[in-house]
Amino acid sequence: MKYRIKDLNLAEGGKKKIDWAQVHMPVLSNLKKKLKDDSPLNGVKIAGCLHVTKETGVLISTLCDLGADLAWCGCNPLSTQDDVAAALVNEGISIFASRGVSNKQYYDDIRSTMSIRPNVTIDDGADLTVEMHNSSGNLSEVYGGTEETTTGVIRLRAMEKNGKLKYPIMAVNDAETKHDFDNVYGTGQSALDGIIRATNILISGKNVVVSGYGHVGKGIARRSAGLGANVIITEIDPIAALKAKLDGYSVLPMASAAMTGDLFITTTGCKDVIREEHFLQMKNGSILANAGHFNVEISIDALKSNSILVKQVNENTTEYELKKGTKLYLIAEGRLVNLVAAEGHPSEVMDMSFANQLLSSIKLIQSKGSLSPAVYEIERSQDQEIARAKLESMDINIDILTEEQNTYLTGFSEGT
Repeated sequence: MKYRIKDLNLAEGGKKKIDWAQVHMPVLSNLKKKLKDDSPLNGVKIAGCLHVTKETGVLISTLCDLGADLAWCGCNPLSTQDDVAAALVNEGISIFASRGVSNKQYYDDIRSTMSIRPNVTIDDGADLTVEMHNSSGNLSEVYGGTEETTTGVIRLRAMEKNGKLKYPIMAVNDAETKHDFDNVYGTGQSALDGIIRATNILISGKNVVVSGYGHVGKGIARRSAGLGANVIITEIDPIAALKAKLDGYSVLPMASAAMTGDLFITTTGCKDVIREEHFLQMKNGSILANAGHFNVEISIDALKSNSILVKQVNENTTEYELKKGTKLYLIAEGRLVNLVAAEGHPSEVMDMSFANQLLSSIKLIQSKGSLSPAVYEIERSQDQEIARAKLESMDINIDILTEEQNTYLTGFSEGT
């Protein structure tokens, strides 16, 4: 077994974290029990590139218990929980990940994971998938892949549009039981958790500027408002901006929001959302954080070039003193604030996301050779199966259509 982690001696603490997450991920646990006898992943080689957290540890263990041969790397240089990585290696799993890696080491870890010559890729951000396509290796053994996050789906749809995609991808991010829960409730809570851990600021009374009003932006806006903040939304999409206004938030262009904001959180998936001209307008003490996948939304190079002094306040907060005298504070180096400065999404929402990863992987195996290279939506029946299982784990019952109601909804003969 090959691996590269920080310290194997951290395994005991990581095992405790994984055990905690396991208790709070009943859908994934029940799916494993249901599928165990069939061993649907027996002999299947899976390469994963996804944040190495305690929740991912539960997914990895589930895949292995169902028969998969597996290698895994982190999908962000700062999101790996080193004790979890050690615990997984201690269980005999090939993990290539540690917190704080260089860009070179990050891609070396991806290539090490690829060396398993996978049948299925599980990705978060599409770095593994793109690297697979850029390699000189033969992709004929790959049945397909999955993609966990919005940024990755955007990249892979662009590959498909340009005729560059060479194997089918299941857009796990686009499942309702993923983006309507993970992105809204998970990021909404965990992004603020990371900001508070890094700064211990009082959210109540602050002007919180949220860039982007997609699923992630909505979640962060709701949680910020719930903590007493005055929320300001910046958007480029008129429909999203209108929704934000009707949801009760102020809507401004960033040039205007920069002058009034106390805390800025980017959620767009686009680059240079907060730029030089915005930094120069910000109040002294303004705080900057990013909840998007890549560290491109806040223009860090422009922040550095306009600073006369850079000082590390704590592990996850850096002070930039601008030439004009104001001080701005960047959290988590502009990377995913919820995973760098906190522990990522709560286990309860990752339960549904990773149930989608498991079922989508099995779907790819069952469909090998029959799917053309394209990005596929998750089937509605899978979404409903996962939602129903989650409700059952919470002891919640819902109504069932009567035969007459079902006939009414599927027919057309009944009118006024």
